[in-house]
Amino acid sequence: MSILVTGGAGYIGSHTIVELLNSGYDVIIIDDFSNSHPESLNRVCEITGKSIKIYNMTILNREALEKVFAENSIQAVIHFAGFKAVGESVSNPLLYYQNNITGTLFLLETMQRYNVKSLVFSSSATVYGVPRTIPISEGFPLRATNPYGRTKLMIEEILSDIFLADKEWSISILRYFNPIGAHHSGKIGEDPKGTPNNLVPYITKVCIGELSKLTIFGNDYPTKDGTGVRDYIHVVDLAFGHLKALERNLTSNGVNIYNLGTGNGYSVLEMVEAFEKTSGRKIPYSISPRRPGDVATCYANPSKAEKELNWTAKKGIKEMCEDSWRWQSNNRNGYGENNDAILIGNK
Repeated sequence: MSILVTGGAGYIGSHTIVELLNSGYDVIIIDDFSNSHPESLNRVCEITGKSIKIYNMTILNREALEKVFAENSIQAVIHFAGFKAVGESVSNPLLYYQNNITGTLFLLETMQRYNVKSLVFSSSATVYGVPRTIPISEGFPLRATNPYGRTKLMIEEILSDIFLADKEWSISILRYFNPIGAHHSGKIGEDPKGTPNNLVPYITKVCIGELSKLTIFGNDYPTKDGTGVRDYIHVVDLAFGHLKALERNLTSNGVNIYNLGTGNGYSVLEMVEAFEKTSGRKIPYSISPRRPGDVATCYANPSKAEKELNWTAKKGIKEMCEDSWRWQSNNRNGYGENNDAILIGNK
């Protein structure tokens, strides 16, 4: 029996596959590499010393999905595949609704036909929109403020409806906060295409001189230094959260929703200072006005995951920065020249 991972070549997917393989699972991957790199999977195999089965395809291809399920004995699915840039979702909402929602529907329909009813879904804290209070618990009102967040929220609702209709399903919905860091080996990490949308990869690009400076949006928030505070979680801790959710799925039915965060917040300037200490380099920055929709402080209440999954984030901000910097300094161009690498086990 195998675990199917959609979007497995991506940042969170590749780190999760490492932990799946290290835990003894057989892994099958679907990825169209539209927002990821084939080389990440070759490096996963290097790290683990194990092989993986890879299908180069999109989940929007119904015939190809049918082939994957017909050719393999699949026990459960971890679903990462989807577009994820907030700004792009605002400028091209139809692309996001088509890819994220329609693709998920095709996947769920195929799972149902093959009686595969265990799913771990990659959701996001964006479903909470602008929270009225912090820390954020799973029962808070949901009010996504952009098309990307709305696709996550709509899929969550679809999954709840599926279970109401068929109580054999076992579904874990994981709402991430701010994943950063990289595998300790420095072989895999976050490699965004184009200009990074997130703080940490932007900082690391400034550190290596690829970008001239960091733009900080707002320094007049009611926080300790005026900059926004967020909950940063190490990507390897996040990967272990998926393993814990998968284990629960395989032993019980239902729909369960979990925040995956540390429960602590760090400001933008604190992150800048931490990276300056880690890299030994000065990070130039400028201050711009606040962006619409940004909140002063946002961090998780992760107590439900601790209680029900026996999961807690173990890595601190120092280790997050060190691992991010090791990845970036060892891979100045990310996966770079290896983007056209031959895939191990490619189908």
